[in-house]
Amino acid sequence: MESISVFDIIKVGIGPSSSHTMGPWNAAENFLKQIRTDFNIQEVKEVYVEFFGSLAKTGIGHGTDIAGMLGLSGENFKTIDTTKIDEKINAIKSSNQINLGGEKVIAFVYGKNLILNKSKTLDYHPNGMIFRAVFENGEELVQDYYSIGGGFIATQNENSMEKHCVRTLYPCHNGEALIRNVEKLGFDKISDLIFLNEESWRTREETENEALYIWQQIKECIYKGISKEGILPGGLNVSRRAAGLNRKLLGGKTYSNMEEWFQLVVDAEETFTNINKWVSCFALAVNEENASFGRIITAPTNGASGVIPAVLMYSQAFTEFQTDEDIIRFLLVAGEIGTLFKKNATISAAMGGCQAEIGVSSAMAAAGLTEIMGGNPGQVLMAAEIAMEHHLGMTCDPIAGLVQIPCIERNSMGAMKAITAANIAIESDPTKARVTLDEVIESMWETAQSMNDRFKETSEGGLAIAVNVAEC
Repeated sequence: MESISVFDIIKVGIGPSSSHTMGPWNAAENFLKQIRTDFNIQEVKEVYVEFFGSLAKTGIGHGTDIAGMLGLSGENFKTIDTTKIDEKINAIKSSNQINLGGEKVIAFVYGKNLILNKSKTLDYHPNGMIFRAVFENGEELVQDYYSIGGGFIATQNENSMEKHCVRTLYPCHNGEALIRNVEKLGFDKISDLIFLNEESWRTREETENEALYIWQQIKECIYKGISKEGILPGGLNVSRRAAGLNRKLLGGKTYSNMEEWFQLVVDAEETFTNINKWVSCFALAVNEENASFGRIITAPTNGASGVIPAVLMYSQAFTEFQTDEDIIRFLLVAGEIGTLFKKNATISAAMGGCQAEIGVSSAMAAAGLTEIMGGNPGQVLMAAEIAMEHHLGMTCDPIAGLVQIPCIERNSMGAMKAITAANIAIESDPTKARVTLDEVIESMWETAQSMNDRFKETSEGGLAIAVNVAEC
């Protein structure tokens, strides 16, 4: 088993879904690369993409179709001006043309060249898609892709994660190996081991800079979220709440930039109720941005992208653990815990329900917080175990296929569970724990395999059918 960098788990993304937006977008970019390698874009006559299973059933609400079109247009979700997305999609639909790879304009009819096939699921994975290019000489290029969670894609022969995987000095594929290697090296903290292993990808200085870049992106995302009001797109008429909550918590105090706002948060009254509301505000802000095609930090998915930012912002605003080193160590440990779930279970809601998204992100955040609070390695893993234990069996049942209800509020709940799990673990003796992190990951995977497909991001069960709304 190959190792995974923490920055393949925590990274820059775009809303609303890592598996249903970023995955198809990455697949479209990969297909363009394959055309350029084996053929020539100027030789393409027609291009088709068909989405299956969960990608089709909740594709409109998750922006799967939008991601497919933008990816085929040569746009990159890390650099695209997110305010121009609607304009670009409307241009494709109204003209019945697409500028393939930004190089050649060809006919492209929505509903013909792009199809959401809700009646069929490909065998390899619930999030399947097939891209097909027809060339002027009659030749065809056909490629299947599968979005396997967190923006990662795979074909039946190749997994995109493998391109990022290397063999680290001290491989840690489960919690037991983490503890064993920390003890073997005489380290006091899990993050010391992660620093060492991350040198397989980059220098320590580069690792630190990347973590601080992620933190900057988190702050900017939260600030954008608390600065916008109105109705989220998609048709459910869900109102943004972060801005109003932020305004109420600040009691009318004004600010002109992110730094001034952050200082007001730090100086805010620190009652239990206020801190609880602030944590919710942070999470809501991120996931309201995610729901509106904003740029966010995927951690480990988009649907769960508010948990880690909310807990990390909590640590910076309301605890004594506020240094750059604390931020870096928090993210390293959180990311490492995410790799354990990725390798031994899943971070895809289409495979495991929402326990694979909110549950995993809560476990990641709990571990990161415990690390910087001074927890020993056993307590760090205990915190992750506690957080996941209380998400086991959580279904993924988005109303109308939108990452809004219940997804946005679930991030607030996941953040609070993470903080609670860290506080419990830091006051406990992990040697007396009856359940290990490895055991809860195994249990989570067993639960995922036993869960009815109706509760795995298909919008065919739970709240998705209990609430009577027209499909958006």
